[in-house]
Amino acid sequence: MSKTITAKTRKSLTALLTIRRAVRLFLFLFLLTSFPLTSSAQITFRLDKNAPLRKLQFAETVINSLYVDTVNENQLVENAIRGMLKSLDPHSSYSTPEEAKEMHESLAGDFEGIGVQFNILNDTLVVVQTTLNGPSEKVGILPGDRIVNVDGTVIAGVKKPRTDIVKMLRGKKGTKVRLGVIRPGAHGMLKFTVCRDVIPVHSVESAYMIAPGIGYVHMSSFGEKTHQEFMNGVDSLLRSGMKTLVLDLQGNGGGLMTSAVAIANEFLDDGDTIVYMYGRTVPMTVYKAHGNGHLRDIKTYVLVDEYTASAAEIVSGALQDNDRGVIIGRRTFAKGLVQRPVDMLDGSMMRITIAHYYTPSGRCIQKPYKKGDPDDYARDIENRLKHGELTSVDSIHLDKNAKYYTRRLHRVVYGGGGIMPDVFVPLDTTHFSPYYRKLIANNAIMQRLLEYIDGNRKQLTKRYKTFADFNRNFTVPTALTDSIFADGRRKKVEPKDKEELAETVAELSLQLKALIARDLWSLNEYYQIYNKENMTLRKALQVIAERDK
Repeated sequence: MSKTITAKTRKSLTALLTIRRAVRLFLFLFLLTSFPLTSSAQITFRLDKNAPLRKLQFAETVINSLYVDTVNENQLVENAIRGMLKSLDPHSSYSTPEEAKEMHESLAGDFEGIGVQFNILNDTLVVVQTTLNGPSEKVGILPGDRIVNVDGTVIAGVKKPRTDIVKMLRGKKGTKVRLGVIRPGAHGMLKFTVCRDVIPVHSVESAYMIAPGIGYVHMSSFGEKTHQEFMNGVDSLLRSGMKTLVLDLQGNGGGLMTSAVAIANEFLDDGDTIVYMYGRTVPMTVYKAHGNGHLRDIKTYVLVDEYTASAAEIVSGALQDNDRGVIIGRRTFAKGLVQRPVDMLDGSMMRITIAHYYTPSGRCIQKPYKKGDPDDYARDIENRLKHGELTSVDSIHLDKNAKYYTRRLHRVVYGGGGIMPDVFVPLDTTHFSPYYRKLIANNAIMQRLLEYIDGNRKQLTKRYKTFADFNRNFTVPTALTDSIFADGRRKKVEPKDKEELAETVAELSLQLKALIARDLWSLNEYYQIYNKENMTLRKALQVIAERDK
């Protein structure tokens, strides 16, 4: 009897499902032919019977209704969107709601969380620093504390992914999170309740006087707050007597065009062109300086490399084409496509290319690409290295047909993609020994370093009250480098000879000292140490000295 009922039920359910699919398909086709579709960007589409969009939506409905296995409709649509964008250019893209949120946070210059920097040491979260006046500092959490429990969930010793831990600690401003903390020297587990708040993320990572009269600023990206951060750093340097500025944009992947325009404006005279753009549906838009900049009389040198991109190239191109700064380094990445973000109702986002960027002299920043072939585009830097462009100026073949002239001095500059520096600095492929690279690749450095900082934090902060004292007197202990080399041996990583070992000790010690300074103070102090081996910066200082004679 039960078998008969089950069979009948199954048959009825199958019939019902078929009817529901048919009704859904009918309703879809009725709506599709009756009403226009409108996106959150206020773009309206009218669908005649031959419209490609009608075909695409019909295909999705058929697949979802008739395919042999259950399909994830959201994933199906997302894959279709990605496929369409992939066929256009290398920078049009789709982001899930989570990815879109992270992207917004990086550009906004802040996020909402508890305000700690941390590392994972032996599968345990160890606090490296707390944000000054941030939520965690206010309740008494200290560097060196181990957060082992979040809202009753154990996160230590369970191999929880770092991304999952970040999600647990972050949350909306005003919400509270309960933390269980183990503190070296304290008895038992300490309990804290932290009220989440807005945590700033700085894109200007370093600003200091590198020599008498010479200021240095390192900028990692261009976000909503970058201009203000930049001016805060510059104002401090001006008060310290800065007459010359070295702006380090090496590795700067770009960001907001508006931020780049605001920063370029600080250097240029009234009416100077900063950048212009246009595309098929975008009329030419020209951005000009207003003549109210604070750095118009400051000698300027800009450091760039093959990873300097987008907004960073706008600033570099504007200063070069207006004969306002000397560009030093290697040809920039050459990302000159303008993306417009289009938000969707579920929080996801498309970034679609709508125009090209052009420098004041008329150079298109974007390098050539093959539509639908992102892999070829991604190999560009590798190809530059193979062809010798990164290591020898003689290997750089400029497009003689893409000749342009700077606005004031009428110097020749070349198009073809990216910003070619005025002073070339080859990539130093011998700077890090093969042994050093293998130690990094086998994770033989960071674990030992974290253990050293964790075990010696109190002694270091007690011994070195100021960074100046640390920078002048601290020497990386032999025991630390020996522990790294021993870890390397356990992973079958050995130097080829004593010469390579000695070379690696020097390289490693500088990097370790810089990283220790970063954890005890900030990235500003890290760069003050690490920059001693910054070849492009050393070349800039040499050029400055020669021009000031």
